[in-house]
Amino acid sequence: MSSENTATAATPEAGDAVAAQTDAVTSDAAATPTTGAAAAPADGVGVSKAMIADIEEAMKDVVDPELGINVVDLGLVYGVHVDDENVATLDMTLTSAACPLTDVIEDQARQALTTGPGGGLVNDIRINWVWLPPWGPDKITDEGRDQLRSLGFNV
Repeated sequence: MSSENTATAATPEAGDAVAAQTDAVTSDAAATPTTGAAAAPADGVGVSKAMIADIEEAMKDVVDPELGINVVDLGLVYGVHVDDENVATLDMTLTSAACPLTDVIEDQARQALTTGPGGGLVNDIRINWVWLPPWGPDKITDEGRDQLRSLGFNV
C-alpha cells in the first residue's frame, strides 16, 4: 500500500480546479448521509465506497503536530475523492509549504482511514499536496477557532 505525494503546479488554473473540486466535494458531502459506507459495491465483491462525510469525520482524528488542532478544522483538507477500488485521494495543504511534518500527517491520515472495525473506511489513501489556493486563517472553521482560542491563540 503505497501513497503518492504530488504537488499541484502553482498556476491560476490549478487553483481554480482545486477551488471547483472543493466546491463539488462540499456539495457532495451536504447531499450525502453521514453514517455508514455507501452501499454500491466498487468491484462486485462487496467492497463499498466510503462516504465523503465519514472520511471528513475520521480526518478529525488527524491532528496538526505543531498546533494540536485537527486538519479538518484547520481547513487543511481541500477535497476528498474515493475511486472504484475504495482508495481515497485527499487534496490537502499545509500552513506552510516548508512544513517538515508531511509524513506524520500522512501516517495519521492512513491510520484514521484504513484501520478500525471491519478494516477501516477505505482500502488505502493518497495525499495530493496542493498549494493553491494558499492556506490562510480564513480557512479555519468556527470549531477550529474555538480550539485555537482555548490554546491562547488570538484568531
